[in-house]
Amino acid sequence: MAKMGKYCKAYSIQDFRKFSQWTEKSENARKETKEIDGKEVEVHRELTDEDFFYLQENYVVTDGVFQDENIIFDNVNSDWKDFCHNTLKFEIPVYEAVEVQASAEPVKNEILN
Repeated sequence: MAKMGKYCKAYSIQDFRKFSQWTEKSENARKETKEIDGKEVEVHRELTDEDFFYLQENYVVTDGVFQDENIIFDNVNSDWKDFCHNTLKFEIPVYEAVEVQASAEPVKNEILN
């Protein structure tokens, strides 16, 4: 079963390609269905500069929202993390717990005529 992380963010392929050590495993791109000679077949999709990849919370880049599928880039090192933080401005949000307080008075339901 595919693993969904807690956070990922989509970026243009052009943005990722600005990293000097970028290597792309394009063979792992999502497949798309095309009709060839009357039959539906899965083929590798052509990647264009208008496409997007997903930067996962573990700094792996995927072609889709799942952390462990369609991995395009996984050479995670300190240079890559610096690029993600400083150039892409990638930040994983910190969600603080919100305390919900009960109302002092019960809410009365009124029917207006």
